[in-house]
Amino acid sequence: RALPLCRAHTVEFFTRGLWERLVAPPPDDVIRALRAARALERPLAASGGSAAEPCAQFSFLLCADDDMFSSVFCENSGKLINVHLFALAAKYYSLSNLGVCTPLEDVLEALKGDSQEETGIKPDEFMNNKKSHEVQVMSELVDKIANYCGIKQVIDIGSGKGYLSSFLSMQYNLKVYGIDSSDSNTSGAHERNRKLKKHWRAYQSRGRANLKSQSSEKANDRPVESEIKCKTISEELLDNTNNLQSQDQMIVQDLVPSCGFAEMATSKMGTETETELVAQIQSHESKLSEEVLAVLSVLPADAVEVFSSSHCNCGELSEEEKVQRKMTSLKSKARKSSESNLYFPLTSCITAETELSDIITDLEDCMMVGLHTCGDLAANTLRIFTAKPEIKAVCSVGCCYHLLSEQFENQEECCDKVWGFPMCQYLKNKGWCCGRNARMSACLALERVAVGQMLPTESLFYRAVLQVIIEEIYGVTKSDRHVGKTFSKSSSFIDYVRRSLKKLELDDTELPDSCIMDYYEKYKHRINELEAFNMLKVVLAPCIEVLILLDRLCYLKEQENIAWSGLVKLFDPVKSPRCYAVIALKKQSCP
Repeated sequence: RALPLCRAHTVEFFTRGLWERLVAPPPDDVIRALRAARALERPLAASGGSAAEPCAQFSFLLCADDDMFSSVFCENSGKLINVHLFALAAKYYSLSNLGVCTPLEDVLEALKGDSQEETGIKPDEFMNNKKSHEVQVMSELVDKIANYCGIKQVIDIGSGKGYLSSFLSMQYNLKVYGIDSSDSNTSGAHERNRKLKKHWRAYQSRGRANLKSQSSEKANDRPVESEIKCKTISEELLDNTNNLQSQDQMIVQDLVPSCGFAEMATSKMGTETETELVAQIQSHESKLSEEVLAVLSVLPADAVEVFSSSHCNCGELSEEEKVQRKMTSLKSKARKSSESNLYFPLTSCITAETELSDIITDLEDCMMVGLHTCGDLAANTLRIFTAKPEIKAVCSVGCCYHLLSEQFENQEECCDKVWGFPMCQYLKNKGWCCGRNARMSACLALERVAVGQMLPTESLFYRAVLQVIIEEIYGVTKSDRHVGKTFSKSSSFIDYVRRSLKKLELDDTELPDSCIMDYYEKYKHRINELEAFNMLKVVLAPCIEVLILLDRLCYLKEQENIAWSGLVKLFDPVKSPRCYAVIALKKQSCP
C-alpha cells in the first residue's frame, strides 16, 4: 500500500502531480502529524532492539497488527489519509521494533574467548571521523570472529582504498586480501601502504632510540622518561645521537623533522648475563612511551624494509647493543617467515560465480568481510560465502540499494540471471518487487534528519521545477544525461537552469530569463508540499531497508550449513546511516 509513495521520484513531483495523486491532507497537517507521532525522532534503543527487550519507545506497538494500519490509505483512491497511523506503522515495521537484531555487545561477549585487548593508534589519525568510526568498530568484530573460528586470512570484498584492510592487517596481525574492481582504488591502497611504511621507519627509529635510552638509564639508577617529547632538537642532542643518525637520518628528516630523541648513554652492563639482558630488554619494550608503543603495536615490521646493520661500525657496539641487534634480527626473521600480517590489494570484479582460488593462490580457511559493499556485491558476498567451503564466516555491511538488480522489476529480462534482490526463496515465491526509486528511498537517513540534518529541499525544488521546463518547453520526458551537482555551483535559479540545460545538451539561447523566473514564481508557494512529501519518504525509508536486510538474513537461514546468522547494528546511524551488518558463521562440520 505504501509502495506508490516510495516509488515516486521527486524530480517528477510537479510534472506528475505527486501530491494531488498520493496525499490527501495539506502539507502543514502532514508535518504536524509526523511530529505528533514522534516519527522524526531517533529511536531510543542503541543496539537496534532485541527479541527479548523491544525498545520502550515502541511498547505501545506490541499489541499492533497489520489490520490496525488498514485505514492508513484510502481503498478507492490509494491516497494517504491518516498520517498519524502511517507514522506508527513505519515504526512498527522498523528493525528497532521487530526485535530481529542481535545487540553488538552480545555478539562480542559470545566471541570473546581468550583474546586480549589490543593497543594501537586510533584510525582517526589517518581517516575521517566517519570512516574511523566504521573501521574501528568493524575491525574489532572481525578480529573476534577470526579468533573464534581459528583463522588468520581475511578477504575484504569491495575494499576500496583499503582502510579496513590496512587496519585489520596492522592492528590485528591478520593476512588480508583486499579485492576491488577499480584499478584506481587498488593503486590508492598501494600508495597508502607505501606512506605507512615510511612512517613506520621513522617510528621504528624513535622506538629504538627510546629503548636504548631507557636501558642505559635504568642501569645507572637514573629515572626513565615515560614519554618522548616531540620538540625542536638541539645541536648537542644531534652530536650525542651520531650512531642512530648514520642509520636513520634521512627518514627522520623527511618524516619527523621536529622530533627530538632522548640522550643515549652507552655504559657497559658487564655484570649481567646475556639471558638477563634479553629479559630486561623485553621488559623495557613494554614500558615504551605511549606514542611509540601505539605505533609499534599497529605497524608490523615485516610491512617495511628492515634497516641493514652495515651502516654502523659493529666494532664500536656495546654488548647490550649487540644483543639488541641480535634480538631484532631474530624477531624480523620470525615475522618474515610467518608473513601472517600482510595486506595485498588486488583488482578483480566479483560476481556470484567468482572462483576466489583463481584470484588468491594461497587461499586457506578464511572469512569474508565487506564495508559498504555496493549493490549486488553485498548479495554476491553472501552467495560466495555459502558456496565456498574455505570461507568459515562472513561480516557484510551493504549500501547503495538503488544499484541492486531486481528479478521481478523488468519481467522481460533474462530469467536465469543471478539477482541482487530478492535472495531468499520466500520473497522469490511471492514475486516481490520494490523498484529502483523505492530502493533509492531506502538510502535516505532518518536518523540524520532526526538530529537536524535536514534534506536539501531547495535543490530538490530547483530540480523539480527544471523538469517542468524541460518537458513543457523542450518536450523531453526521458534522458540518459544527468544534471549532477549543478545546484552547489549555481548562484541563482536562472544560473542553475542554464547550467543544467547545457549539461543536458539542450539549447537555452531562445529561453529568456523572464520565462525561467515565471516558472519559479509559479511553483515557489508549493515548496512546502515537496518538503512534506520528502518527510513521508524519509519516515518510510527504514521499512524498505528492513525488507532488503531481512531478505538477506532469510537467505542465510535457508542454508543448511550455517551455524548462526544475524543482523547486528554496528555503527552510529548519524555518523554512518548504513549501519547494519549481516553476520554468519558456518557449522564446523559443514563445508
